Amino acid sequence: MSKHSGTANRGQAIAVYGAGGHTGRFVVNEALRRGLAVVAIGRDASRLPAGVPARVAAIDDAAALDAALAGCGVVINCAGPFLDTAAPVIEAALRAGCGYVDVTAEQASAQAVFERFDAQAREAGVAVVPAAGFYGGLADLLASALAADGPVDDLSVAIALDHWWPTEGTRKTGERNQVPRVVLQDGQLVRMATPAAERDWAFGTGHGLQTMVELPFSEIITIARHLGVRNLRSWLTLASLQQIRDANTPPPEASDAQGRSAQRFEMVVQAGEGAGARRAVARGQDIYAVSAPLVVEAAERMLQPSFSRSGALALGEAFDAKDFLKALAARDLQLQLG
Repeated sequence: MSKHSGTANRGQAIAVYGAGGHTGRFVVNEALRRGLAVVAIGRDASRLPAGVPARVAAIDDAAALDAALAGCGVVINCAGPFLDTAAPVIEAALRAGCGYVDVTAEQASAQAVFERFDAQAREAGVAVVPAAGFYGGLADLLASALAADGPVDDLSVAIALDHWWPTEGTRKTGERNQVPRVVLQDGQLVRMATPAAERDWAFGTGHGLQTMVELPFSEIITIARHLGVRNLRSWLTLASLQQIRDANTPPPEASDAQGRSAQRFEMVVQAGEGAGARRAVARGQDIYAVSAPLVVEAAERMLQPSFSRSGALALGEAFDAKDFLKALAARDLQLQLG
């Protein structure tokens, strides 16, 4: 349990938009496990989880969104594609004086949130935190922890998945998101070179030596937002990319009582190369499930009376990264910093 658990303002519920989806259900269950008040919101009442207050709101119905967020202190948006959902939900959150968190891996969505909503969120006195899930948020925390111990001019993010069973939402987002991917080069966001580069990467036990393909997600946007990194590239196991591109790859299936798939991951954020490189590493199970403690931890902290940050913020910018990671380590995430 994080040091914040048990002290949040229980009078303000956490709204979960997209609560009927795969990741949304993990988020609802994580919030309930912490004893937090939850409101489940979605576009289809039949898909919303039982046992919690449920409200229906279509993404293009501003009045319904306003009603759905009534009495809520933070909304966690789990409904992709975020290129379509982020702006309407944020606008409703700002009208309600409500914080906002999402789990987007979409670079263009995260970038648009930072550019469009920072000033509005500051004026409203609330925090808007895009890309706080596995892609975007976890890498940002690891990079921020490295930055706390010394300069991080050149960073690499390497992600190993032993399988990638994509959800329906991942499939839809991939079809919708055709925006060219960007990397950070000489302090500037530039279009990633094509064809995508490949390299080998030595992971720890369980993944070992892997062939990687360059595939940047929203961590490029979040890290570039606040850490002063000059060069940043992201890599994914080639086998994982091949799986997600295969239309015959099945969706994830529950393998334990928490509903997690058997998927194992390792994420490495590395500063520099060679013998002098510094690494921050996270290992765990199920990239969709692990997004839940990430975003619920953020939401719970945002409900604290002591939380005073406002504006559009990356996860490692809004919170102390090492303290945040310590809280996650108590929730089945294995960490190695330094």
